[in-house]
Amino acid sequence: SQLSSLQEQFKRKLEGARFRSINEELYSTSSESAFQDFQQNPEKFDIYHRGYREQAAVWPVNPLDGIINWIRRSYRTAVVADMGCGDARLSETLTQSDKFTVHSFDLVSVNPRVTACNIAHTPLESETVDVAVFCLSLMGVDCHDFIREAHRILKPGGVVKIVEVRSRFEGNHNQERFRDYLQACGFEIRAMDTMGENKMFFDVECVKVGDCPKVRPLFALKACQYKKR
Repeated sequence: SQLSSLQEQFKRKLEGARFRSINEELYSTSSESAFQDFQQNPEKFDIYHRGYREQAAVWPVNPLDGIINWIRRSYRTAVVADMGCGDARLSETLTQSDKFTVHSFDLVSVNPRVTACNIAHTPLESETVDVAVFCLSLMGVDCHDFIREAHRILKPGGVVKIVEVRSRFEGNHNQERFRDYLQACGFEIRAMDTMGENKMFFDVECVKVGDCPKVRPLFALKACQYKKR
């Protein structure tokens, strides 16, 4: 009926508004606060990821597809940590082959593949991972601690693969500051901004080559704000 159609439109607008509100919260709070909040209110995670999937459906490319292809090209076998995994599609795809082991982490466990945790403090042992992936997951006021955790869990020579929305790096030489922070944390930049003409996403690939001293964060990423649809 016409009424039910209007009700459906209204419901979608409300969910869109809640998605944008939750997104803003995730960028403006600490990872531990977000973890505690989502553990107590898991429906917020569902709303967020429904909204996220709607946004991703209209992107020209999904960066996770590129990361999956890169891992398949680059490794015969690997242990991968997916930091901020959502519904763990990376794990679902890669572990169809027994060449890959994937540990998937996010604020809420939406399926058995996902371990719920604050990704600044995963339950993995030190130096047990070949690849740490951050696909649009450097959220929160302490996201620099995620980089330090990646350093802890990576084997020497292990690789961090990061993809973020390009607009988060605009102004104040933030790309350079982000690179400098990675280097200060014991990483060597192997590739940066390799997505060519893609104007939406920015990527970094770096290798663990040294220790990770307690250094002051040198970068401040902008929040990613999604438009109304």
